[in-house]
Amino acid sequence: MEDKNNNNNNNNNNNIGGGGGGVKERQKSAMDAYEKLEKVGEGTYGKVYRAREKSSGKIVALKKTRLPEDDEGVPPTTLREISLLRMLSTDPLVVRLLDVKQGRNKEGKTILYLVFEYMDTDLKKYIRTFRQTSQNIPIGTLKILMYQLCKGVAFCHGRGVLHRDLKPHNLLMDPKSMALKIADLGLARAFTVPIKKYTHEILTLWYRSPEVLLGDTHYSTAVDIWSVGCIFAELVTNQALFPGDSEVQQLHHIFRLLGTPNENVWPGVTKLAYWHEYPQWRRQTLSSVVPNLDDTGLDLLSKMLMYEPSKRISAKKAMEHPFFADINKAYL
Repeated sequence: MEDKNNNNNNNNNNNIGGGGGGVKERQKSAMDAYEKLEKVGEGTYGKVYRAREKSSGKIVALKKTRLPEDDEGVPPTTLREISLLRMLSTDPLVVRLLDVKQGRNKEGKTILYLVFEYMDTDLKKYIRTFRQTSQNIPIGTLKILMYQLCKGVAFCHGRGVLHRDLKPHNLLMDPKSMALKIADLGLARAFTVPIKKYTHEILTLWYRSPEVLLGDTHYSTAVDIWSVGCIFAELVTNQALFPGDSEVQQLHHIFRLLGTPNENVWPGVTKLAYWHEYPQWRRQTLSSVVPNLDDTGLDLLSKMLMYEPSKRISAKKAMEHPFFADINKAYL
């Protein structure tokens, strides 16, 4: 995919603005069209602002990205992100890319503004409100959020895209309607068969799968499912399941709960790049750390946290799990 983007870099630069003329024809500063209201965070590639569209008064999220100085035009990695976002944002479970504008900052450097629909909160903030009041998220609400997450991930995977950075902060939501949307697809990339070799330096540590932690560079959709499982447990307990502050400590957290893996439970694990002799921990029951979850929920969680990636449940299969049997899926 990157090769294709490299070959078509110049052509794509002329069409980045989407419909009705290229960038040069639409090169009014994004600030002519949008008024910045406040900075709301830092994304994968740059700063994110809450902004107002001047013509309509509509509130949007502006993702400001400074492009590499030595590139002529828009680099292939950015084109890839934009093309992925355009494709994926057709789905209501993915945050919608509304517009792309190109401009320059005071130093004359090229700036891209990605304009997204704006949502007030994210799953990280939502979980925090329950943790601060020592309350649990109602099980019905938890199921609705988890079902949407599985459905959104299934949509991405069905279109050949790994997210690779799923975490509560990247899941935007509306606490009134309980609508959930996957955001920050900056680390997403198309995967092909046979699976290409990818960098392992991805994913926020707490949600990082053991195969990535151990240096496997031939991973696929299962890395997202592990992250979904970690988010699932966090929704139940309001606490991160594996809160490691280094890669080794992260593995130790995982091994203490799930048992130190071996060739019997995970064929090939001892051949991974970062494998060495770890302390031998016995597997604990998931109910010991996620005590508020019923048997069907524990079954789904265990299927998401399988050591062997090929045995992890798919997002599509997860949607069919009995844990979701009693929710109304017609509106999700």
